Amino acid sequence: MTEIDSPHMGRPRILVLRVQPGTPPFRIVEIDGQVVGEARDVTDVLEAAAAFGITVHDLDDPDVVRWVGGDKFTWTPR
Repeated sequence: MTEIDSPHMGRPRILVLRVQPGTPPFRIVEIDGQVVGEARDVTDVLEAAAAFGITVHDLDDPDVVRWVGGDKFTWTPR
């Protein structure tokens, strides 16, 4: 969906990286360039954001959240 190195996009505060294999699979979450944890679903991403005082109104807004290797519905490895 979105790619991390696009020259036309600013850097959002929240970056959700590609799905990692595991039981269950997970995605690494970065906030303000710092790894803050793992997410196994969208709720985990929202909880991580809230812990850093970020209210997310639209998970599809690339200025707020950047999804790498899939979108908010991608939670299994490809």
